[in-house]
Amino acid sequence: MLQWERGRVLEVSAPWRGVQMLRVARTDGPEGPEGREGGTSTDGPSTVRALSYPELVGEIAEGEDVLLNANALRRGLGTGGQALVVARAGELPQAQQPTGHMVKARYTPMQTLVDALDDPGSPHRAALEGTDDLGGMPVVLADLHSALPAVVAGVRAEAPEARIVYVMSDGAALPAAYSRTVARLRETGDLVACISAGQAFGGDLEAVTVHTALLGAKAVCEADVVVLAQGPGNLGTGTAWGFSGIQAAEGLHAASVLGGRPVAALRVSGADARSRHHGVSHHSLTLLGRAALAAADVPVLAAEADPEPDRENSAFTQYVSQQLESGVTEPALTRGVGHRIVDVPRAGLREALGVSPVGLRTMGRGMEEDPWPFLFAAAAGRHAARLASSAGR
Repeated sequence: MLQWERGRVLEVSAPWRGVQMLRVARTDGPEGPEGREGGTSTDGPSTVRALSYPELVGEIAEGEDVLLNANALRRGLGTGGQALVVARAGELPQAQQPTGHMVKARYTPMQTLVDALDDPGSPHRAALEGTDDLGGMPVVLADLHSALPAVVAGVRAEAPEARIVYVMSDGAALPAAYSRTVARLRETGDLVACISAGQAFGGDLEAVTVHTALLGAKAVCEADVVVLAQGPGNLGTGTAWGFSGIQAAEGLHAASVLGGRPVAALRVSGADARSRHHGVSHHSLTLLGRAALAAADVPVLAAEADPEPDRENSAFTQYVSQQLESGVTEPALTRGVGHRIVDVPRAGLREALGVSPVGLRTMGRGMEEDPWPFLFAAAAGRHAARLASSAGR
């Protein structure tokens, strides 16, 4: 069940669109007046940082009393490990009633009504009904949200004016507002829209399924390239199938059946100490080698013409190629799925990543500690941009 806490808001900030960050003094809970340690100090354990979504609870002001969900905070979890505002104890927010009837976060206490692309009353319904094929539009699939800015950088390196849409699936964070990356890329215009699909909510546009999100990206947003990935907070268990990014396979199938061109952004690392994530992550190997029922382009960094100046990098890319052969190509072909391994030139990709408006970090590491995740994601973006250009998009 939920671990509840009460608190009073001491400070409010809005560091990016769609969220409020609060400093809250606990008025009960483990270190509050009803807890075993007692005390009401606003410095130390009786004060917590909390996240609030105005879309759900309205705009919160200093001095208000709030109810917090402290489940993940008390467990010290990395995924969702913070206090979340569930309700304001005082005045109720005045919500603007949407015209649509789609409910997201359904049958939870926080379910919210949204206007979906595919709703009968949507102004975009006619455009959506008139589109049933993506016409070869490239759809880049990634299992980690942290790949998004790197994919975008790769697209921009090849096609600076390309229209890029992000489709956020519901494998991890459900509120699109939780992503500072998306907020910043929307501010800079690097993304023309975010479409939240399934149970995810809060994008510029909403969709009932990944399928209608992809069709909406084409018909409504006039996308040249789509990036489809879960939001922040991938959940992994260390088992072959128990990771939330596996749903990228469903996105691959949706892109394929709708006539798009699936492009798989490999999850790669040269610094992860866990053997299952070194080189090509087992997430990518499972997704492409075992879960995929349709073919995708799999971009890899092309070998340098002269490997002598950088033997270490050449050895790593060769290792990745060997992993793909044994872990993706062979098992996929056994099941009749012919993925296409595509060599992508790396020239200019590092420079493109260096000017990304969003800081690049994955699994706690940046470009200095581990450039490979970002370079391979950027290669997927570059390949997608080339596909879009060749299709006249």
